[in-house]
Amino acid sequence: MLLREAKEILGAEILSGDEYMDRSVEVAFSCDLMSDVLAFVDDKVLLLTGLTNLQVIRTAEMLDLSNIVFVRGKRPNEEVCRLAKEKKMVLMGVKHTLFEASGLLYKNGLNGIKIEGD
Repeated sequence: MLLREAKEILGAEILSGDEYMDRSVEVAFSCDLMSDVLAFVDDKVLLLTGLTNLQVIRTAEMLDLSNIVFVRGKRPNEEVCRLAKEKKMVLMGVKHTLFEASGLLYKNGLNGIKIEGD
């Protein structure tokens, strides 16, 4: 799924990286625990989270993950947006809950990641 498609499905606001909306993502992962993100995610993932601090950007950077959706109407501060822009990341914000946003993407064909043992 292209990021621009995800944006339309979610009714998202682009907070950073509008020039990269033609990137594609293969799966999504919804989580507020960055330790779980480190354990299960790789680079072609759309991360949905309610966390808006620098830890999210630093975690994403470690995984070469560059597409993040902030849920529940939360907005990262300018420092987070500046760092994301510097790292060429796409940040989007939505008013939906984590559950609703994940469901909308799933309903439109974007699956979640597969965890070994499933």
